[in-house]
Amino acid sequence: MNMMKMDVSGLIGSIKARQTISAADVLSLRKEIWPDGVISAEEAELLFEINDLDCQPGEEWHEFFVAAITAYIVQQTEPKGYVSEDNARWLMEKIDHDGKVQSAAELELLVRTMEKATGTPETLQDYVLKQIEDAVLTGEGPTRNTGSLQPGSVSDAEVEILRRVCYAAGSDGPGRISRNEADMLFRIKDATLAAGNSKHWPKLFVQLIGNYLMAYGEYDMLCRTEAAHLERFMDDNKPSVRGFFGRMKDSDIGGTFRKVFDSDIFGQKNSECGHIDAVAQARKLTIVENSWLHGKIHADQNLDPLETELLDFIADELAGTGH
Repeated sequence: MNMMKMDVSGLIGSIKARQTISAADVLSLRKEIWPDGVISAEEAELLFEINDLDCQPGEEWHEFFVAAITAYIVQQTEPKGYVSEDNARWLMEKIDHDGKVQSAAELELLVRTMEKATGTPETLQDYVLKQIEDAVLTGEGPTRNTGSLQPGSVSDAEVEILRRVCYAAGSDGPGRISRNEADMLFRIKDATLAAGNSKHWPKLFVQLIGNYLMAYGEYDMLCRTEAAHLERFMDDNKPSVRGFFGRMKDSDIGGTFRKVFDSDIFGQKNSECGHIDAVAQARKLTIVENSWLHGKIHADQNLDPLETELLDFIADELAGTGH
C-alpha cells in the first residue's frame, strides 16, 4: 500500500512538472488509484489537484475524473446513492474555489452527480442550478460540446445540460421539475429573449415548465436518513421481509391486511383507477400554480413568444382533460 502511494505521488509530481496529462498518465492513475472502484479521500483530493492544472487534458482524463469523483461522492457513503451533506459541501468547495466552474470536467461532474444520485441535499441542488444559470447567462465557463459559451444565449449544449439537470434523479425527483428549477428557467428565458438561442430551447422551456405545472409525480424520494434506516432493516431482516407480503396475501387475516393498507393492494383495478384520477387531477392548475404562472407572465407586462407557446400548450392539455 505504501509503495502504491509512493508511485501515485511520483506520477502526480511528474504530471504537475510537465503541466500535461496524457492518455498514458490516465491509464496509470486508473491502475494505481482505482483498481477496485474505490477512491479514498486523499486520492479524491489528488485528482482535483490534477484537474486544477493549467493545461488542456483530453477526453480520457475527463471521463476518468468524472467517473471516479462521482463514485466517491455518490457510492462510497452509506446509504449508497444518497449524497451526504459532508460530501456535498466538499464538492462545492472544490469546484467553487474561484467562484465559478473551472473546467468542462467540473461542469460534467456536477451534472453526472445529479444523474447518478438517488438523492442530494438541497444545498447541492441549488448550487448546481446556480452554476448552470451563471454559465448560460455570463458565458464564463466551458461546456463539453462547444468548449466555450456565448454570453446571454442558450446554445445546443446548454439545452442538453438543462435537460439533464432538470430531469436528473438526484434533483427533486426523477422526471419531476421543481419550483426552483422552474424559476431558473424563467430567469434564463427572460434574459435571453433577444439572443440567437438554440432552436431546441423553446420546446425544452415549454416542456419543463409544463411538467412543473401539470405533471403527476407519484414518487416521493426517501430522505437520506429514511433510506439508511430502510437499508439497515432490509439487511437485518431479508428472510422475513421477503416472504411477508406473500404470507399476508394467502393468510386468514388477508382481509384485515387489505383494510389496514386501503383497498385491494393485491389487485390492479383499484390502484389503476386511483392512478388515473391522480394524473387527471395533477393536470389541473391549482390556485398556487395559477398565481405563480400569472406572476411570471405579467412580470414585465408583455407576452413574449415563449410564454405564448407555453399558454397554448397548457390550453391544449386542459382541453384534452375536458377542463
